[in-house]
Amino acid sequence: MGRCGGGLGFSQLDAYHWTVLSEPYPTVMRHVIAALVTNEPGVLAQVAGMFAARGFNIDSLVVGRTENPDLSRMTIVVNGDDAVLEQVRKQLQKLVPVVKVVDYLDSAFVERDLMLVQVSTAGDQPAAGSKRSELVELANLFRAKVVDVWGDRLMIEISGTADKVEAFIDLIEPYGILELARTGLIAMPRGRLAGSGGTSVAALRLRRNASSDDDDPAPTVDPKDLPPS
Repeated sequence: MGRCGGGLGFSQLDAYHWTVLSEPYPTVMRHVIAALVTNEPGVLAQVAGMFAARGFNIDSLVVGRTENPDLSRMTIVVNGDDAVLEQVRKQLQKLVPVVKVVDYLDSAFVERDLMLVQVSTAGDQPAAGSKRSELVELANLFRAKVVDVWGDRLMIEISGTADKVEAFIDLIEPYGILELARTGLIAMPRGRLAGSGGTSVAALRLRRNASSDDDDPAPTVDPKDLPPS
């Protein structure tokens, strides 16, 4: 007991465990990606199909109009390490309807998620009144709004970061959530952006094709190049 001389000594064991435990593991992070896509039928199906075929872990995918009637902006939240992020960017850039891809990893940005939720106020009359007032107070604390009142329920609208919305859900869950809908995340980098001006979809595509190469990593795009919306 306690011998260190023969065989594998304690110092060797410590070194072995330190070597095993200190090996780097891929860091799974939450990445927010914006993609400008052309307004064509089936674009969303192409992008969603690409993610499904390659098994990427998508947290949310939102698409909406921009200031350019020919373009829509997709905001994609994906969970994975840097290698996964790189693959997502490369695969997106290979799709014909996608004209620009930007990752917000190294940029300061504003994010918003919108939620509508119906919460139960059912119960005895005094209890129901108490639950309703408590829910209204919670909504005020989170800068949310009561947008509909019914006999046994309230509908509340809240927007903010994903963490804020999740925290609000945790607080109202004991009251009884009857129905919940969320838009998913939209994001925009902070600061004054250089807009696209008169840049056409064709010009954006030519710029993308000139800088992309299947044998090289996906080009880094300055988030300031992304047109505001």
